Amino acid sequence: MNEPHGAMELAGSGRGNRWRSLLAWSGLAVTSLLFVLSSVFLLTGCAAFGSKPSGDRLLRVQQSPEWHGDHFENPQPMWADARGAWGRFLLGPSNPHTVPAAPLPVVRDAASTFIGPPASGLRVTWFGHSSALVEIDGSKVLIDPLWSDRASPVTWAGPKRWYPPPVALTDLPGIDAVVISHDHHDHLDYATIVAMKSWSTVFVVPLGLGAHLSRWGIPEHRIIELDWWQSTRVGTLELVATPARHASGRITTKSNRTLWAGYALIGAQHRAWYSGDTGFHDDLPRIGERLGPFDVTLIEAGQYDALWPDTHLGPELAVEAHRLVRGKAMIPVHWALLKLGEHTWTEPAERVLAAARCRAVKVLVPRPGESVEPTQTAETSRWWPELPWNTASENPVIGTKGGVPSDRVAIDSCPAALR
Repeated sequence: MNEPHGAMELAGSGRGNRWRSLLAWSGLAVTSLLFVLSSVFLLTGCAAFGSKPSGDRLLRVQQSPEWHGDHFENPQPMWADARGAWGRFLLGPSNPHTVPAAPLPVVRDAASTFIGPPASGLRVTWFGHSSALVEIDGSKVLIDPLWSDRASPVTWAGPKRWYPPPVALTDLPGIDAVVISHDHHDHLDYATIVAMKSWSTVFVVPLGLGAHLSRWGIPEHRIIELDWWQSTRVGTLELVATPARHASGRITTKSNRTLWAGYALIGAQHRAWYSGDTGFHDDLPRIGERLGPFDVTLIEAGQYDALWPDTHLGPELAVEAHRLVRGKAMIPVHWALLKLGEHTWTEPAERVLAAARCRAVKVLVPRPGESVEPTQTAETSRWWPELPWNTASENPVIGTKGGVPSDRVAIDSCPAALR
């Protein structure tokens, strides 16, 4: 079977022994990590790991077209150079700009924005990474809320946020729906969900994920689980779960037992789409055809790597996804809060804007905590520093089809994408 270029390029070379040594150390590192996590689980019960689907919930899971045997699968497999990724992890990072060197210009008076409704009927407040509040035609939807200090099942390890939440949970307006894209810790945060137990909001989640919420004390009648293309109504707002190309799991031996998804938010006058975490996939045009056009898209465009190009879109394919779903204004998310990749922390914004210039795409890049009304806001000001970053041509993130080079999804480049 053909293998993507680079996956096996060192086999049989003079550096082969070095890589075999790295692989041996990788195995030791994985074993040690599993031992530590198992110990934490045994000693604390670690409710943050959640619970697996059972009973009627499991029956619904098993009826999904995406369920195969004992787990969910993507229609398009995901390719990754695991050997290269582990090798780089063991050798250590080489980019000194993966985290900010100075405090970010976070908007701290975000709560005052919510006193009145948006003049246009559509307002987005971004809190960093993928957390956002979408106010749309009278409804308020909170997306993938992360208010903890770390994206982790424990408080003493894991990716640490770069700044406190721009607004306290208690200062948010009355939330009609909380939508969760998948159960990775940077999108489904245990402590944040537990803090919402007394809220009257409903939680709209992909299939199987309700088991976590139920264990954490969310009443069953407030949990709505959806398969791809299924929808529910919360007041006057329709929410539709859309396909994504990703994975799930909460650092246990049981992965992909819950589904992953994006969401279309369809109001009386406006439409918004949140990609969730996703690689490039064949259903993007169908989302646009069936549910678009969208007044605004919130698309994950950060924390990517060329060694795992199907796990996240990367900036250029994020812009292409926006075009395929028929978006009007794009807000890049999944960046500027946590370090999960090795790129310069400002690179997602730089590369999204470069690709957008090529495609004549309107992009809004609010500061963390800043609110924008996409149908009225013409542009946002540049708030991040000038740092070295790799262009699309220097470090391309190119999704695959079938995991082989000949089927790789390519997008055109232009001079504007270089800088």
